[in-house]
Amino acid sequence: MNMQSFPAPQAKAPETVVFHRVELGIIMGLYGRMVAAGEWRDYGISSLKDAAIFSVFRRTAEHPLYRIEKRPKLRNRQGQYCVISMDGQILKRGHDLKTVLRVLERKLIRAVE
Repeated sequence: MNMQSFPAPQAKAPETVVFHRVELGIIMGLYGRMVAAGEWRDYGISSLKDAAIFSVFRRTAEHPLYRIEKRPKLRNRQGQYCVISMDGQILKRGHDLKTVLRVLERKLIRAVE
């Protein structure tokens, strides 16, 4: 009698979308400037099945002021990066992360008297 053993089927881990090192470097550079200006105080990162989200908070217990999202499925259409305000309005969407984040850098520029 020939007994063959078959490998047990491997459970495939669900794929998640994450920010890569270069993308996080760009985001954290902006975050550091905004913290130094006193605008932002905390952040959170979420890696979901269809999106990676970097949330920015003024205080820890609040809703996020802004969400920086990466959605690879939109890469060939509107662009995979977007910045969303607290009320859900999309402020900027595009293919280049630096260009999309410029909408937040404008808030850093102030008139000096």
